[in-house]
Amino acid sequence: MRGFSRTGGPSTPAPIGLAAAANGAITLLDVMRGLSGCVLETVERGKTIFFPGDPAERVYLLRRGAVRLSRVYESGEEITVALLRENSLFGVLSLLTGQRSDRFYHAVAFTRVELVAAPASSVRRAIEQDSAVGLLLLQGLSSRILQTETMIETLTHRDMSSRLVSFLLVLCRDFGVPGTEGITIDLRLSHQAIAEAIGSTRVTITRLLGDLRQAGLVQIDRKKITVFDPVALAKRFS
Repeated sequence: MRGFSRTGGPSTPAPIGLAAAANGAITLLDVMRGLSGCVLETVERGKTIFFPGDPAERVYLLRRGAVRLSRVYESGEEITVALLRENSLFGVLSLLTGQRSDRFYHAVAFTRVELVAAPASSVRRAIEQDSAVGLLLLQGLSSRILQTETMIETLTHRDMSSRLVSFLLVLCRDFGVPGTEGITIDLRLSHQAIAEAIGSTRVTITRLLGDLRQAGLVQIDRKKITVFDPVALAKRFS
């Protein structure tokens, strides 16, 4: 079982118009909610959304939480390719290149997440009926590609302390909430979850976070990490 709970029912899509899409009056959420067969899904932390090789039957929009996309290799090694934030679109590549094209990824709820999911066939029909839908999807896909490039850049660091710092800076950018003490990453992150995301071990992450805390660069409270000064953190380990 993958830990889904679903609500929602069929609806009838309506053309949204290029002008409305261009001025921001219509969002991806509006589009997805208007599609036939659209449902809201809740997935608990650590549960799989889809496995590599699964049929690419649906397109997803992340409403709350974070989703980890990873690539699984024949050796058994699993490498993170993106950590998706709210309003990220994924599962869309099947619309462009074939039914199973984007299911070489493993999609897992990095936190408890809420998703809006719609059948790929409904999304395809909406694009055919209204080019503005295709424009919005392209914008969403572009954002996803940028997130993937950022994660790949993070994982190119051979030194694990630099890799961890780079990952924390990405989290500050995508999930950070400014406060009086610095930037708090709005995710509850276990050491094991961080280790899995950047290809390390829990023991190593515990040690490295301890070093950062002793250096006065971060604070950890109830699994929430606060970076006091992202610029200082970046300079310290650049």
